[in-house]
Amino acid sequence: MGRSARVGGKNIDRARKLVEARPYKLEEAAELLRKAHFVKFDETVELVLNLGVDSKQSDQMVRGTVVLPHGLGKSKRVLVIASGEKVKEAQDAGADFVGGDDMVQKITEGWTDYEAVIATPDMMKSAGRLGKVLGPRGLMPNPKTGTVTFDVAKAVKEIKAGKVEFRLDKTGLIHSPIGKISFPAKSLADNAHALLEAVVKARPSAAKGKYIKKITLTSTMGPGILIDHTEAESATPVAA
Repeated sequence: MGRSARVGGKNIDRARKLVEARPYKLEEAAELLRKAHFVKFDETVELVLNLGVDSKQSDQMVRGTVVLPHGLGKSKRVLVIASGEKVKEAQDAGADFVGGDDMVQKITEGWTDYEAVIATPDMMKSAGRLGKVLGPRGLMPNPKTGTVTFDVAKAVKEIKAGKVEFRLDKTGLIHSPIGKISFPAKSLADNAHALLEAVVKARPSAAKGKYIKKITLTSTMGPGILIDHTEAESATPVAA
């Protein structure tokens, strides 16, 4: 084992020892996560939610979007697939890449230099061919998440401001970034609360029993910190 691996292992052990075997309030957990930070890069902080729903049932799918009050600390590269006057509207709103069938062709050929995709409804016939490429990356435009819309300016600005899409995975978990380790603990807690409120709002009517079973705050290389359930119980659905 190399010296760097030994040092990394010791740092991970030291970070884990900082975490007590008890649930934490969100702001307290965020502060602890910042203290446990031992790598040189600005880690992504993530909230992991274990939900009491059956991910195999279509009527129990949980997905949605939320604009985090303090953003993600990094502006996403946004691609807009549009035509006509909507091309200039997207450019004026700050989209990084704008085009029509030429962009669809470019993606088909393997281009991946973007982190969010918006399409106008009239372009979905072309963009629909990208399901196999964009679907696995969670980037396929969808009306439910506001990424299939004629209001491209609003969609671009929301994503640039820190709009996050969350979706239940096959194991019944939602993993969502809520900021960077360099954020103040209060900002991370505010972002986490916003996400919790959006997930509460997205609760399917078919869900029975305890909805949010477990909440964990973690970072790219940091420990997982159990969050007090009262944080979820106090979350009220955000306005649409």
